[in-house]
Amino acid sequence: MRNNKLALSALTVAMIALASSLHTIDAQRVHVVGDRLGWIVPPGGSIAYSTWAGLQVFSVGDILLFNFTTGQQDVARVTKEAFDVCNSTNPISIQTTGPANYTLSSAGEYYFISTQDEHCFFGQKLAISVNQASSGPSASPAPAASRTPVTYIVGDDLGWIVPPGGKIAYETWAYDKIFAVGDTLVFNFTTGEQDVARVTKEAFGTCNSTNPLSLQTTGPASYTLNSTGEYYFISTLDGHCFLGQKLAIIVTRGSPGPPSSSPVPPSPRAPATYIVGDHLGWLVPPGGPIAYETWAYDKTFAVGDILGTYITFFFLNGCFTCKTQPFNQI
Repeated sequence: MRNNKLALSALTVAMIALASSLHTIDAQRVHVVGDRLGWIVPPGGSIAYSTWAGLQVFSVGDILLFNFTTGQQDVARVTKEAFDVCNSTNPISIQTTGPANYTLSSAGEYYFISTQDEHCFFGQKLAISVNQASSGPSASPAPAASRTPVTYIVGDDLGWIVPPGGKIAYETWAYDKIFAVGDTLVFNFTTGEQDVARVTKEAFGTCNSTNPLSLQTTGPASYTLNSTGEYYFISTLDGHCFLGQKLAIIVTRGSPGPPSSSPVPPSPRAPATYIVGDHLGWLVPPGGPIAYETWAYDKTFAVGDILGTYITFFFLNGCFTCKTQPFNQI
């Protein structure tokens, strides 16, 4: 009888331990860095990984999976200072065998780069913020405040064109916006040079404009989002969609509300000095114009700001790199 009780107690302890283990495993999430892009020098520059990270929620215990081919890439965890200047001299850790796993063991900021020649400068870098793991079920979220319909200019100043950096331009524009029923999209283009069609998801994926749900050929074109769900837009002009002139968004339920108050005008700031291309300098970029377009996209230039550059001078006995005096004031 006593032996049976001991056996039952041991079985109970084992089951509790197993349940605890399963709970821990279930709580962990594996984030595949860049999803299908993997861990490479991204075609559109660092915006690719910053956009990916902005759509994730990282918690203590989660795992980052860097997909790359051994011998072609690596991944190093570095300090923020090293991340900013792409310095791989003294990494916190480095993994050279792919695919590489990294467990997020504590809350805070994490910075990863490639140590391969120039890869980091061309955008192969990732910065994330890790939250403490939740200890229990979260409280029900408060209902969202109502708002008036919003008008979005697709691409903002870029307008509706074949984007220089490919489709990531419109993906980046859309990813941090909340579209609601009643909102309006405005596609800015010149009549006769562009058009915009709403299509199905299948047609969007293959850039098939044969049977669009709607088509507008006069610019600028407005489209009101009158129901929830996914919306897909493409250009029907030859090759434009394949080159990135396409937009996918998700529309949520909207509700009427009082008009928003007038925005507070921004306070003036001191003039800033920008080094064009940062450490890339001013040269014929290996990846084409996207290098400088990527550098410029997240900066706000104002009257009085200064642009400077790095220029490399070549001599018979070698070369050196120097920073010129700022050469132009905006």
